[in-house]
Parts: sequence; C-alpha cells; structure tokens
Amino acid sequence: MGRVLSLSLFLGWLILGAGGESRADAPAQADYASLYAELLLEYTQSVDAEVGTRVDYPGLGEEPRWDALIGQLAEVDPSRLSSREEELAFWINAYNILAIDLVVRHYPVESIRDIGSIFRSVWKREAGRIGGRGYSLDEIEDEILRPMRDPRIHGAIVCASISCPNLARTPYRADRLDAQLRESIRAWLARPEKGFAVDRAARGARLSRVFKWFADDFGGRRGVLDFVQAHLPEAERAWLEENRPALGISYFDYDWGLND
Repeated sequence: MGRVLSLSLFLGWLILGAGGESRADAPAQADYASLYAELLLEYTQSVDAEVGTRVDYPGLGEEPRWDALIGQLAEVDPSRLSSREEELAFWINAYNILAIDLVVRHYPVESIRDIGSIFRSVWKREAGRIGGRGYSLDEIEDEILRPMRDPRIHGAIVCASISCPNLARTPYRADRLDAQLRESIRAWLARPEKGFAVDRAARGARLSRVFKWFADDFGGRRGVLDFVQAHLPEAERAWLEENRPALGISYFDYDWGLND
C-alpha cells in the first residue's frame, strides 16, 4: 500500500513537473512583446510626415535590451500559438522586429535594400532565428502571413522604408488584433503622400503601390477599391462610392529610403 501511494505521489510529481515546464515556457511568448512595447515607446517617434513613424536605429544599436529582445524572440516556439489571432499577431511582430534588426546590424544604410546583393536580396537573406530555425522576411510574409488570407497584414508589416505603412508603436496582440489592424490601415491610408489621395477635379485616386503589387490578396482591382473604401473616413468613402464607375487609378512612387 505504501509503495502504491509512493508511486502515485511520484506520478503526480511528474505530471505537475510537466505542467510547470509548460507554464514556464508560456511566458516566453508574452515576454518578448512586453519588452518590444518598451523599446517601441522609447526608440520610435510619431511624426506628421510621409514616414509616419521614425525609428532610432543608432539608439537601438547601443541598447542591450534590443539584443535581449532578439534573444527572447528566438526562444518562442510558434507551434505553441493556440489561435489564428495569436499566429497573426506574433508573425506580424516578428516580421517588424527582424526588419528593424537587419537595419540595426548593418547601420548606417540609406535603405534596407542596400543590405542585400545582386545575388541575394535582403528579403531572401536569413533575418533572424525563431524557435530554433532561421527565417527570411520573404518567408514570413509569403509563406506564413499571406496564406492566412487577411489582407490587412499589408498595412501592418513594415520593411523599414518611408513608403511602408506607419510602424505601429505598440506590439500587435491577439486579444485586440482586429482593432489594431483596422487602425493600422486607417493610419496608412490617411497619409496622402503614400496611402490614399484623391483628385476630385480629375476624378482620380492614387494608392500605395502595395495595392498594385498584392492586388490578388485583396481580390483584384475591385477588391482593392472595396477594401480601401471600407477603411476611409465617411466623406472620402462617399466620394469614392459615387465616382467609382469612372474613377482613374494611379499609384504613388515607392520611397525605399530608411524610416529613420
């Protein structure tokens, strides 16, 4: 009887130990976001200019907590993400963090594209490690995020360039992801230099070139206009609806200059 009781206690200890390990691993998922939030607050700045958000790359390069963030991100196990919202939030954050880190590690550069070469673009280089393996920015965008079929990611992932959507100054989080994505799109389209602008006299509209490059993600040209219209202020939405049948569409030039 004593040995049966001892065996039961031992098995219970093993179960609790396994559970404790699982709980110990879980904070790694959240800790990186808490540290990322601190660094965004201290090393980015909202500005009334095309760039929208400026990043202090030299400051991050001298900040020990940035290296700690990259280490925490590397420890996250993506297989533990338990919902679509967690996956989207995590991989959007991961893309933005690794894009920033590429620049931090190669600063000074005039453009993130300068980090690549004629043999291998920056998008296809390993940008960092997550859960024991390396990822490129292209892999995160094209093989993980885009197949999740939420075109709002294009207003959230930021490739360290002026014409990219404004870098969000708070991490994306699963419990408020929908509102955050809507706000990112709204802020992007509100920039008349890179997001959306109308020429009422000519009955024309200009859009970010992202909507041209990734039109299929929005359902083609009609889907792009439906998407944009749904995220505009009321007055612009009404004007676009009224003028869509004869609307001329053009696209902004893309400024790949660094968002610093």
